[in-house]
Amino acid sequence: MKIGLPPKLRIGRRLVIAAPQFWLIIFFLIPFLIAFKISFSTAVVGLPPYAPLFEFLDDGTLQIQLHLSNYAALFDDDLYFFAYLNSLKLAGLSTLLCLLLGYPMAYGIARATPSRRGVLLMLVVMPFWTSFLIRIYAWMGILKQNGLLNNLLIWLGVIDEPLEILNTPIAIYIGMTYAYLPFMILPLYATLEKLDGALLEAASDLGARPFDAFRNVTLPLSLPGIFAGCLLVFIPAVGEYVIPTLLGGPDTLMIGNVLWNEFFANRDWPQASAVAVAMLLLLVVPMTLFQRFNERQNEAKQ
Repeated sequence: MKIGLPPKLRIGRRLVIAAPQFWLIIFFLIPFLIAFKISFSTAVVGLPPYAPLFEFLDDGTLQIQLHLSNYAALFDDDLYFFAYLNSLKLAGLSTLLCLLLGYPMAYGIARATPSRRGVLLMLVVMPFWTSFLIRIYAWMGILKQNGLLNNLLIWLGVIDEPLEILNTPIAIYIGMTYAYLPFMILPLYATLEKLDGALLEAASDLGARPFDAFRNVTLPLSLPGIFAGCLLVFIPAVGEYVIPTLLGGPDTLMIGNVLWNEFFANRDWPQASAVAVAMLLLLVVPMTLFQRFNERQNEAKQ
């Protein structure tokens, strides 16, 4: 016989669940619906700079005007296609670099002694104590022609003349990897720290080499942390604006730059909203399908 929770506990549980849902509705769903509504409008000179979708005529009838031209422009203009493609490429490679650097770091922190883990984790999150913009400006000073990196390489005799690093894709990869590396390390550490060491001991007792034990035991069990870290890095990296503008130069073509130009330079809020909605759908729909596929795979295994 199943015994239900007391009414007070059930109300408390609903309140705890309702708090984050209310937060998501206020700060995510409602702004998204507003942008979605604006995307079906047209740009006009005025405040706000878009035509209303719903308008009452003199005879009392409600007139609804929905324009699909903003979404059609996404397919007609190659600028948006290459902006999406370049954003996905830069974000994907940056995510891969964060994973290649972050996994060994998270693994090392998880295998460190408990007294050292706190210090190592503090070093990971320490960059967040300073302004994001100041940190990116610091990288501009490091990567420029007479910056710290070129001067160091010339002093060591590695190069004879300064390298062109700033205002190149390499600078964007460096900046994005640096900025989002902690978002990869923390979920990986949370997963690796919970792994049962007895599993590795059992694999060793059965004759598995350290690399084989890592490949067959540690890596599969850390897949949830890998997936979470990749999402935390890839999603904000796709819409990044500050790093490509400062390190890659103003001519860098990414969807964040396109959104900025549409909103503030062109004052075309409907087109900018259509670009933002399309970007969100481009990210959310495949990830939702992938998550459902994983859930079905796990259910089938059980």
